[in-house]
Amino acid sequence: MAKLISLIIFVICLCSVGAFFEFEAPRHVFDTELYESVLDEELCEAQLSYLITNNTMLTAEFLDAGIRLPRGILQGNFVDLGYYQQCLAISENFEASDIEGKYCMINVPMVQDELNLPVLPEWPEGSERSGDWPKLPWQQLFSVTRPHSDMFRNLQKVRTEAAKYSRMTGPDDMDFMRITEDSPMANEVFRLAVCLPKACTPRQFLDTVFINTTSVGLQLTEEYCRLRNDKPFAPVDYAAMGVFGFIILITVLSTFYDLYFTAICKEGSKKANTLVKSFSVYTNTRRLLTFNSVPGTLESLDGIRSISMMWVIIGHTYATNGRGHFFNRQEMFTWMHSFSALWVVASPISVDTFFLLSGLLIVYTSVGKITPKGLFKNIHLFYLHRLLRMFPILATAVFLQASLFNHLSDGPEWHIVVDKVERCRAYWWATLTYVQNYLVDTRCIGPSWYLAVDMQLHILSPLILFWMLGRRRSAWIALSLVILVVMVVSTTYNYLNKFQTASFVPTRTREDANHYLRYYYHNTLTRCSPFFVGMLFGYLLNMYKSKQVHMARWFVALCWFCAFVVSAGIIYSSYPVLQMDWDSPFWDGIINSFARPGWAVCVGWVIFACTHGYGGPVNWFLSLRMWKLPSRLSYAMYIFHYSLMVIVNTTSVSTSHFSVERYFYRFLADFVTAFIVAFVATVLVDSPFSTLIKMAIGGSKTGKATVKTKQGCEGENNQ
Repeated sequence: MAKLISLIIFVICLCSVGAFFEFEAPRHVFDTELYESVLDEELCEAQLSYLITNNTMLTAEFLDAGIRLPRGILQGNFVDLGYYQQCLAISENFEASDIEGKYCMINVPMVQDELNLPVLPEWPEGSERSGDWPKLPWQQLFSVTRPHSDMFRNLQKVRTEAAKYSRMTGPDDMDFMRITEDSPMANEVFRLAVCLPKACTPRQFLDTVFINTTSVGLQLTEEYCRLRNDKPFAPVDYAAMGVFGFIILITVLSTFYDLYFTAICKEGSKKANTLVKSFSVYTNTRRLLTFNSVPGTLESLDGIRSISMMWVIIGHTYATNGRGHFFNRQEMFTWMHSFSALWVVASPISVDTFFLLSGLLIVYTSVGKITPKGLFKNIHLFYLHRLLRMFPILATAVFLQASLFNHLSDGPEWHIVVDKVERCRAYWWATLTYVQNYLVDTRCIGPSWYLAVDMQLHILSPLILFWMLGRRRSAWIALSLVILVVMVVSTTYNYLNKFQTASFVPTRTREDANHYLRYYYHNTLTRCSPFFVGMLFGYLLNMYKSKQVHMARWFVALCWFCAFVVSAGIIYSSYPVLQMDWDSPFWDGIINSFARPGWAVCVGWVIFACTHGYGGPVNWFLSLRMWKLPSRLSYAMYIFHYSLMVIVNTTSVSTSHFSVERYFYRFLADFVTAFIVAFVATVLVDSPFSTLIKMAIGGSKTGKATVKTKQGCEGENNQ
């Protein structure tokens, strides 16, 4: 009966999580009708006339919160975000309609066709300011045809010369030397914030307040606009509040029930109904913080998993902020290409550690405990357990991203969060069915591509695991064949497609980067080799479980030396490909084909050596108890950390200064935030649903019935 009840509760919660997708909720998060309804050309003209002639302070407030030249242009910054909060806070009574602020971002391309601008007379060298005006040396600045590093050198060259010229006003004639279309600057645009009355369009505001951009032929496009209260609550938001409110309610009741038996009844907690206390914060927290050593446990895995998770967060901290806006873009790019940035730019290899651990644990926990016949007889439970084990945290993240995350904060770049919210509302099924890595622009949870690849490999793993559960000879033949076939096929595939070796390579185009991410980085074929290497090491560890392995010292030293050299070489390979002169398709193919399985072999050796007493100080460090809690939280941290980073980054109200130290401190903040959120999600969602899943599909006893438990408690109190 208890199993039936737990199954019903789990199904109800499962349906509740999926129910919000059935709402006819708007796919657009912003109220697009609001943007259209506030536009009024006549009202705009009247308001602008009032601002210019009768209210200079309010006009100054619009200008202060809006358009200006970006600071750090000579360092490669072409973005100015204005003052988002000040702009939207503007409100002034005006006749029948109030003047309220609207925040817009406009794009002004570097390449402008046939501008009708007058030409300034020349300012002879040595003349006074009141004399003729010179032409600025824009041709020298924008005629570069080399990659970005040379562009920045030219920017530096003109800084001294351009600094002596003040802002140009007054004369009627002006002539700007144009950017050549083959220049790297040709694709650059100025992204400028404009604060204007909500009844106006950006061009109408600029034409009236500044210069007539229409008559001079200035090309500009409106990227987006924001208004106050333009993020209305949708049905999905109310559904999320209902579902999570229900979870919090049963968590409170379950916790009080558990504490009643624990605090009032002596040893009563053991007699409390397991189903009723499954949502207890007290029990789930104790279970999460209890670290008991179990024979056969691979202690070093906790350290490896935790360090790999930290490395992932470090990489994403710098990557997500690297897409931001810096006054000193030149310094940021220079640092990214330097040797000192290897510890960050090589971080994507850490994901292959998780693939290794996944394949290793499948074999290590299966061989010797189930027969080939039993595997296929219970194949539905093999898949079901994995799917249900991953589902609660992933569904929670998707649900929050599609709803409440949109209302956590706001900022000038909030449209980045909104894009993910809209993807979750439209393509939630792609994430929850683990196919998003093969569908373009469907990922609402950034790192979820890894879960898709990992789940697809789990689905395929019984084809190899079947042979590994029998004789050793068949196991080694199966492992050897699958690794050989995967290496040959993936290598051929890599060379035919001529992939680059990282998501950002200065010598390759944006199209090459997109091609790499879609067909290599998120592809199961090209990412599966560490998983099968993990299966090999899992079989080795299982073979020698509870056995003493004797290896010669010279052999152990040689293996450690090779592991260090190979892993260091794999990390170093990120350095040459980021240089401006890198152009080697042959080595691109070598790195793409062999770096990931090579890394898996190195980590696999570390695990094997630490397990059998050849790890020394490495084993001591990786087996420290401090790694156990981060290791248990690593899955939830992986799911939540990226979305939290995006939320924080998009609330930034201004361009910032890049420095390695500053963003290392940001990593510490990102890590602590992800740790806290993962802890809460694990206690409130993952642990309770894990208990329900075990009770529903077997493997856990429920304890005594509620009536009998109550009688036993009363009997103890009477004594």
